[in-house]
Amino acid sequence: MQITFLGTSSGVPTRSRNVSSVALRLPQRAQMWLFDCGEGTQHQIIRSDLKISQLSRIFITHMHGDHIFGLMGLLASCGLAGNVERIDIYGPPGLNDYLQSASRYSHTHFSYPLKVHSIRPGVIYEDDEFTVTCGLLHHRITAFGYRVAEKDRAGRFDVEKAQALQIPAGRIYGQLKRGETVTLSDGRVIRGADLCGPTEIGRKIAYCTDTVYCDGAVELATDADVLIHEATFAHQDADMAFQRLHSTTTMAAQTALAGGAHRLIMTHFSPRYTPGNPLEFKDLLDEARAIFPNTDMAYDFMNYEVPRRREKQLSVNSYQ
Repeated sequence: MQITFLGTSSGVPTRSRNVSSVALRLPQRAQMWLFDCGEGTQHQIIRSDLKISQLSRIFITHMHGDHIFGLMGLLASCGLAGNVERIDIYGPPGLNDYLQSASRYSHTHFSYPLKVHSIRPGVIYEDDEFTVTCGLLHHRITAFGYRVAEKDRAGRFDVEKAQALQIPAGRIYGQLKRGETVTLSDGRVIRGADLCGPTEIGRKIAYCTDTVYCDGAVELATDADVLIHEATFAHQDADMAFQRLHSTTTMAAQTALAGGAHRLIMTHFSPRYTPGNPLEFKDLLDEARAIFPNTDMAYDFMNYEVPRRREKQLSVNSYQ
């Protein structure tokens, strides 16, 4: 599971930061999932090492332009390229009407199956490997945060030990790999757990933007390996954050702390903190780390490989 930040600015793009979009690459199934799709997202994908042909799911948090203005262009390009099998889009009420209107007035017809799912809090997608849930955030319009939870799986199967026990290969190996208990033809009872290493804990990612500090974000962040959270404003601009229902760096850090997240990556920064201003991005990072030390600051095209719990956390550049 690899996260790629395609846009990390709030409201409007800057020279170095595009507006909101985050890609989640799932190499085991050759798929890419996209979270939000601000204007210019398809250009950001082209500039990255991501493959548009692998795009299969898009999750939209809310209907503000800096999170959806790139959606129609991306979908149209996928149709013209002809290399996308199917795309499922999840988002708040009104998203389907928006796409239908844009398609009708631009005379755009998709050459691949496209389904829009109007979501409500709870589980919105599940398969054998992943569960995706959404929860309400607190913004000026209806906004959702997302949580992607990889399911736990049995540890590595010890083939040499199985051979030493003279367990016949084939279907029985598959049962034991899944942790099942099997009775052999000679009457021996073999527990799959005895032949497998420690259970691999599924990774969890939470994505929360746009929102002021709220219980919904804390719930989504619970025990997350990575919490991606907006940090539009510095702490000294908290009054502005409350007025606009956005988060400060300290709100993002408090959400990570309250939820017991393992790492916080902040995004969605106001252009007011670009280099040369009284407060810069490094100051925002210091504010968050004072509350939640394991914090990083996203920048466009930053990649982050989500490690398993038993693996050492990988380091990334703090800010750019």
